[in-house]
Amino acid sequence: MNEPLILTPQLVQKDLDALGKYKTADVDRLIRGYVKKNADASLLREHILTQQQFHRIYFYVSLEQIKDVNARMAFIHENLLFSDWWHTDELIGYVADLDFEAALKYAAEYIKSEDPFVRRWGYVLFIAHLGRGHAEQLLPLMKNDGHYYVQMGEAWLIAGLAVTEPETVHKWLGTCGLDYKICGKAIQKICDSYRISQDWKEKFKALRAGLKDKVAEK
Repeated sequence: MNEPLILTPQLVQKDLDALGKYKTADVDRLIRGYVKKNADASLLREHILTQQQFHRIYFYVSLEQIKDVNARMAFIHENLLFSDWWHTDELIGYVADLDFEAALKYAAEYIKSEDPFVRRWGYVLFIAHLGRGHAEQLLPLMKNDGHYYVQMGEAWLIAGLAVTEPETVHKWLGTCGLDYKICGKAIQKICDSYRISQDWKEKFKALRAGLKDKVAEK
């Protein structure tokens, strides 16, 4: 069996430079090539926060070679280096089959983090079917957060839960007491969803006035 390819920052940068003006799809082709060669991306770890071009490569080359979902989640947990929130959101698919209770324990820790992108991850990891049917357990995790991308993560999850549990989400949203920046974004995402009926969209829209009034009363 061939020895794994060791991905040094110098080697990867050389491969990236060879791509010229590259797009994400070009990087993904490079990643697939590394995976086929059983590449070891561990040497990139200490560089991904300062050299963001290595972020996607480090995570994807590593995760593609881990077959067990618990091991994948453990890898992510040990590497909460989330300066690149866009690529981080795409990690959702790698943990979609995780046991819900196990995921909930991770999330309870993440939403308390000082790092806003780790807090965001605590919400968005449930966006796939991992969160489906668990609105009553997930909605209590929501809390006011001043960071825009965390607010968007919460709104995204609220809207996702409304797809399969609109009644539960609607009842909760009307009395949750969250800042309108989060509630309003959630309602907008619900209204933009093609998976939620127009009747439910109208019911969620009707909450806006009351939620705004509560903000004005504070």
